[in-house]
Amino acid sequence: MIKTTQIMSTSVAYSSQKDEQRVVLTVSSGKYDFLMELLENLEFVQIEHNVYDGDSREEIIANLNQASKDIKMIREGKLVGRPVEELLNE
Repeated sequence: MIKTTQIMSTSVAYSSQKDEQRVVLTVSSGKYDFLMELLENLEFVQIEHNVYDGDSREEIIANLNQASKDIKMIREGKLVGRPVEELLNE
């Protein structure tokens, strides 16, 4: 779960598949539990608990280590790199 110390933003997106709206909230940590309890008791609200918070610290470090090895292999000619234009156009 995402908990922050400030109220930061609210966004609303319309989903035409189920004729519903999605709201993403960032709530101060002091009011988080209260808000979740309130929302869980509303029968017309569906809460998605599996929000992707990004890679863990360990995954980021492993990805950076692999990228470093890949760069070394590209410089040694053991691996073929991609032109930066191709990457940017992707």
